[in-house]
Amino acid sequence: MARAYYSNDIAAFIVQDVDAVLGILTAAHSFSLETVQRDAWRAEIAILRELLVPYAARGSVHFEFTVPRLGKRIDVVVVIGATVFVLEFKVGEATYPASAREQVWDYALDLKNFHETSRDQVVIPVLVATNAPSVTLPPLTLDNDLLARPVNCNTATLPAVLECGLQVAAGRTATPSAWERGRYSPTPTIIEAAMALYHGHGVAEISRSDAGATNLTETSEAVSAIIHRARERGEKAICFVTGVPGAGKTLVGLNVATQHTDAKSELHSVFLSGNGPLVAVLREALARDRVRIERERGTKLAKGIARSEVQAFIQNVHHFRDECLADETPPIEHVVLFDEAQRAWNRTQTANFMKRKKGRANFDQSEPEFLISCLDRHKDWAVVVCLVGGGQEINTGEAGISEWIDAIQRAFPEWSVYISDRLTDSEYGAGHVIESVRNRPRVEFLPQLHLSVSMRSFRAENVSLLVKQMLDLEVNAAAQTFQSLAGKYPIVITRDLDRAKHWVRQQARGSERFGLVASSVTDPASSPPIT
Repeated sequence: MARAYYSNDIAAFIVQDVDAVLGILTAAHSFSLETVQRDAWRAEIAILRELLVPYAARGSVHFEFTVPRLGKRIDVVVVIGATVFVLEFKVGEATYPASAREQVWDYALDLKNFHETSRDQVVIPVLVATNAPSVTLPPLTLDNDLLARPVNCNTATLPAVLECGLQVAAGRTATPSAWERGRYSPTPTIIEAAMALYHGHGVAEISRSDAGATNLTETSEAVSAIIHRARERGEKAICFVTGVPGAGKTLVGLNVATQHTDAKSELHSVFLSGNGPLVAVLREALARDRVRIERERGTKLAKGIARSEVQAFIQNVHHFRDECLADETPPIEHVVLFDEAQRAWNRTQTANFMKRKKGRANFDQSEPEFLISCLDRHKDWAVVVCLVGGGQEINTGEAGISEWIDAIQRAFPEWSVYISDRLTDSEYGAGHVIESVRNRPRVEFLPQLHLSVSMRSFRAENVSLLVKQMLDLEVNAAAQTFQSLAGKYPIVITRDLDRAKHWVRQQARGSERFGLVASSVTDPASSPPIT
């Protein structure tokens, strides 16, 4: 699918008839074309045909370039050498609206962050208000990611902006045609990712980086291999998947669950979460999307049926638990994936709940032990997959991941255990019980069960590692990781809150928002002041 309504080399564009270019734009426009839009395109074409003559052999031009994450289109992108100009035209505008300046900045940020071949190029956002008064052009300054601050200009001063942009990129080389072929890889929301997985896409296709794709694929394949091995051997197994924040533990769980949604299959799986709002939002989004797709295929599907299909493999963990309480036969699923497994209840919390809400006064199991026992009802095989988040405050009554291991040791000696080799790290709080299973039969520690690459930190995938090393006081390792982030991710240390606020405000670009996170247990007196 074409990313822009119109794309061409500058050399071809400047000799092409205005009406011919306008016709291509009109044909690509899928909505009712307003006269204002048509006249704006005509003006932009006329301006750029004359302006770009000196650069005929050096670049390309793209009208209405799509920005999928924002759901909008950039008026014009001009690529000359190693410089990418993002142009927001306000034809007939006599001022420089702040909203338009923020808009073009957002467009440029989006290209810089998510467009593969824009990451290493100079990107310059330009607001072109054709009838606005000329303003003195400030020196073009580039942030550490080679993104310039927005420039205001009119038709008369636009040529000077182009020249300034080329000067700041002097010495850099790039091929405009290669830029156009670059992948646009935005970080997907959990809903977007779930939709893609439900439609049969693999985790590699929804990752925004090669490292992330490899990491997600290896972990998903490791979990799938454990499931198939358990079925082939007729054994029961539990595995623990860990990962840095934002690495995609939930995606791994959803990936496995969406691959096995057929209730008639032995590999039928269910994804369980104690996050009620997340479950509700995912179910509704997937059901609506399923109805939409069937409608596009010419098939009518009732939303109720679509919801029932989705509810079969995405469930609230407490509803699953209650169903197993009411029916003591084995659940239909042989594979159960628990998201944020460390938040399952301990024995006291579970017993209190059972007494108050279920009328079971003598219930003496923790939630992990009971949930494992539900799968243990199968006579042949079963697999429990625990997706484990680290570095999180455990709320009252939540057992932590150590209770899952204690339950396995206490009540399920025949189960095989597959553990991420990073579960011993301090943020998981399970190190003291891991030693208890090392000498247990059928225990494997697998590096593939750890997701080490964050999908959220698109500019620096080692930020989570740096934070962990700092918290663990691994000074030398933290210093080395910090050097790998130099120039990619802004990090400073201060003891002055006002200075911190000022610095954070200065970092925000476009419509980016900012905030502060404070620890409630840090003791400033325990560390010397930093100057």
